[in-house]
Amino acid sequence: MRLGVLGGGQLARMLAMAALPLGIRTTALDPSPDACAGAVAELILAPYDDPEGLDRLGQVSDVVTSEFESVPAESADRLAGLAAVRPNARALAVAQDRLHEKRLFTELGIDTPRFEAIASQEDVDRMQPPGVLKTRRLGYDGKGQLVVREESQLEGAFEQLGKAPLIWEELVPFERELSVVAARGVDGSTVAYPLVENHHRDGILRLTHAPAPGLGAEMQALAEAYALRLLTELDYVGVLALELFQLGNRLMANEMAPRVHNSGHWTIEGTETSQFENHVRAVCGLPLGSTAQRMTCTMVNLIGGAPDVADLAAIEGAHIHLYGKAPRRGRKIGHVTVTSGEGGWRAVAELAEQAADG
Repeated sequence: MRLGVLGGGQLARMLAMAALPLGIRTTALDPSPDACAGAVAELILAPYDDPEGLDRLGQVSDVVTSEFESVPAESADRLAGLAAVRPNARALAVAQDRLHEKRLFTELGIDTPRFEAIASQEDVDRMQPPGVLKTRRLGYDGKGQLVVREESQLEGAFEQLGKAPLIWEELVPFERELSVVAARGVDGSTVAYPLVENHHRDGILRLTHAPAPGLGAEMQALAEAYALRLLTELDYVGVLALELFQLGNRLMANEMAPRVHNSGHWTIEGTETSQFENHVRAVCGLPLGSTAQRMTCTMVNLIGGAPDVADLAAIEGAHIHLYGKAPRRGRKIGHVTVTSGEGGWRAVAELAEQAADG
């Protein structure tokens, strides 16, 4: 069995590492010769829309998946003529457009903040703050977003966000941000991981507590039900993440990601079967593995720069994952999952802050 991945970043790298013990070799397509997946997978150097590169990837792969949602439609169509493409084109298309995504949430009875389509500055001017203006496509890690708390911020906002089609979303007074990661196999079987609590700064995930403290079984069941509706409706195969806001006993869906997700990295050490292994199992037609949690843990992202490995290794319960990426402001270059409790993760977080962004 040969797995192809569009993208050669850290997600492709960890997918390849999870695939190898299963006897599955991985080939990744990426335009950068420094793509970090190249250390553990064969690398095809080509743009994501390059016909020759896509043909090479499809010809050497039994199944092709992606580490990002913005796969050009033409690329997915071309690959589908050569290998199985999982998840399917519809799931990718929905996740590429925040308006389509929100509409699907509403159709499936998934609670979500109120939203409006924005096509001009005149549309922007009609909005009543507080709210969030987002580009409908290509936004990630806080990019392409503007939090609007006062009417004065509406002026020129359409041009500020590139005159692209936008979506206006209600700014909800959530208590905390959560996410659930779930997977669906070729046979329709599903599994879900425990709900986790996420902490962001500047739009970038910094910290994930697994499981989310203080949540009852009802909230877990609600999150799983939301994820199952999406997986079933989209005839989805693979891992999907759903980002959520908690407001009391309500869970409101923010965004979905049709891929393995940063908030699920803790599953490598923290569960019986990691999100990466379950994605490989799903797309390759293998039975899904148990998502039972082995221990409480916290994941700390390393942003911009990494602490000295010796300093991290000296902290009990610190499991270090460096991606082989050069330091750069705002760039995710690794993560550390800590299984030794609050003292351990706080020590890692302090080191991460000292090393962040130089």
